[in-house]
Amino acid sequence: MKNRLLSSALFLLLCLANSMPAISQGLFESDEPMAIELKFSIKQLKSETDDSTFMDSQLFMVAADGRKDTLDIEIRTRGNFRLENCFYPPMRLKIKKKEADNTVFKGNRSLKLVLPCSKAKTADNFLGKEYLAYQLYEDVAEYTFHTRLLRVTLTDTDDKKGESVEVLGFFIEDDDEVADRFGGKILDDKKIIPTLMEDTATVRHDFFQMMIGNTDWSGLFQHNEKVLMLDEKTIVPLAYDFDMTGLVNPPYAQVNNNIGIERVTDRLYRGFCRDPQLMQAVRAEILAKESQIFKTIETNEVYFDESNAKACRQYIKGFFDLLKSDKAFEAQVLGACRANSAAQSF
Repeated sequence: MKNRLLSSALFLLLCLANSMPAISQGLFESDEPMAIELKFSIKQLKSETDDSTFMDSQLFMVAADGRKDTLDIEIRTRGNFRLENCFYPPMRLKIKKKEADNTVFKGNRSLKLVLPCSKAKTADNFLGKEYLAYQLYEDVAEYTFHTRLLRVTLTDTDDKKGESVEVLGFFIEDDDEVADRFGGKILDDKKIIPTLMEDTATVRHDFFQMMIGNTDWSGLFQHNEKVLMLDEKTIVPLAYDFDMTGLVNPPYAQVNNNIGIERVTDRLYRGFCRDPQLMQAVRAEILAKESQIFKTIETNEVYFDESNAKACRQYIKGFFDLLKSDKAFEAQVLGACRANSAAQSF
């Protein structure tokens, strides 16, 4: 009798468990690529949306067994250079609260979406390397945006054949969400002199930008960078948009001729001078992370071909060779940092 009651109780619990909605893993809690489908007019997106105007669309989440969940979304274009020069524009995506509940998007209903620049077969290589840059940033710095890699099946309704393409992409955490995660707030449209930012976080950021060969940023003008205020006395940089870098090295890469380099693969330290002891301490800190950084590269090499993987390893090795050389570090970092008198320039 007792066994029969126990069996009945277990059966009832199983039935209740199967009837309850599954608790979804958070969007940024997995490193596995997420499969989604999008269908819209790229021409309409570019012509009818802007920083404040969205258009309605749908996002299809594809499970491993092929089942699809449909979410009503709003999308718009964002950015400048890639918006004007790329076939696939950078986008912002919004999901209504009732749509996001019980999905991986709960708590992350506003997202930036990054797709390859062009329709070329090799374009995924550059997208994969840009995603890698965000993963490397998490190895080096404490204050970073979360990202989630995507495998996107995209149908452009302007295509008369109605054919779909499969591309890599990734979501970037919304500004307000990253601020909430760190208990701070984003200071939008405020010119903050970089030397007023917290020393250690800023030097880590500046070393990282040199590591990936990025000069396309400005803390003062918040170009490819947000400013996060943690408390009344603590302000830190939040970097993003790493495509125009030596690490990624896309075909459309450009450099500012006024800063003294000819190619994006040429490294230049763009940070301001700080206490030399602090800069030496961050140098040692990053050197201690060398094996972790190369492990991150190895983990993400599956998202680009072998020639690009080799180029990534060689490029990052060049940075560590610089850090290991006292002479090179003295000349290219301590001797090249920007004087405080230049703090109000780009």
